[in-house]
Amino acid sequence: MIIGYSRVSTNEQNLDLQNDALKNFGCENIYQEKVSSFKSRPELQKALSFLRPDDTFVVWKLDRLARSLTELLNIINDLNARKIIFVAIQDKIDTNSAMGKFQIAVFGAIAEFERDIITERTVAGLEAARKRGRVGGRPRGSSDETIKKVQLVKKMREDKSLSVDDICKHINLSRSSFYRLLNFPDN
Repeated sequence: MIIGYSRVSTNEQNLDLQNDALKNFGCENIYQEKVSSFKSRPELQKALSFLRPDDTFVVWKLDRLARSLTELLNIINDLNARKIIFVAIQDKIDTNSAMGKFQIAVFGAIAEFERDIITERTVAGLEAARKRGRVGGRPRGSSDETIKKVQLVKKMREDKSLSVDDICKHINLSRSSFYRLLNFPDN
């Protein structure tokens, strides 16, 4: 089967252009929705669930399908794994052809490059911040209240007749908080 998917971002926009192109391509079913790509897209999920091996999934343009290159590649890789052909009419991409497979491979390389660049920038930014004496994350709490709780937990732990659960109930702590306080460095 040839299955189509069309999407516009708002109710005021019209799906006719996309639907006409999908019908002309030979789509037997067209899943359509009027929703931003940043929201849940139930019709897209229905379309993807409906597809079977040897089906063809068609969109008018790539940007109608995914909100990012990574999401696009995830969808196309899933389709390929399920032996479903993908076609983007306006972008002239057809994963049943050598050129279409090449285009998707190039997109994959670009997405990987983009992820690597983001990682490099993040690492460089964190390193620059460390050199300036700033450390990421939430500051460790050493408030008077925390210090008192640490002392109380350590003192209660010395009493071997009290179980961890007893101490947690008495102080109103979770087990993970108990162990974190128990291991808290002495000031």
